[in-house]
Amino acid sequence: MIKQLIIGDAKQELAATRRILERLPEEHMNWKPHMKSMTLGGLSTHLVNLVNWQIAIFLSAELDLSTLPDRREALENREDVLKEFDENLVKLEELLADCDEKTLGEEWTLRHGDHVILRQPRAIALRTFGLSHMVHHRAQLGVYLRLLDIPVPGFYGPSADEESK
Repeated sequence: MIKQLIIGDAKQELAATRRILERLPEEHMNWKPHMKSMTLGGLSTHLVNLVNWQIAIFLSAELDLSTLPDRREALENREDVLKEFDENLVKLEELLADCDEKTLGEEWTLRHGDHVILRQPRAIALRTFGLSHMVHHRAQLGVYLRLLDIPVPGFYGPSADEESK
């Protein structure tokens, strides 16, 4: 039962994330709303990377951020973003289908070198570090689209762009 809840939650959030990525305006991939913000392409690429991190939760007992590049180059167009997102999604869905409740309960660690950032059962790490983190950045992307006057899809009901008038 726990596995079914986790998989259902993950599938819903991943599908919602794909819906917003489908709206990326290619002419604005280098745009950012503030000098401290990521570009639209950078934020979209980060959302793709978060699926990679969700995959990492199932592939090993820990992820050491100090072993990863600081920042990868932003994907430059919607097609590349969707292609990589979909490829990663297939891998994640396979891992979710193959895991059992014992695996979901095993400890997983996120670290940066010797500094432990979090240590949680895989199921909780998937929810917090994986899905909630993705939802946070998806909301940021929604603000970017709103500021660019691009219709924002609804995630938990209709958005202001989808409401009947």
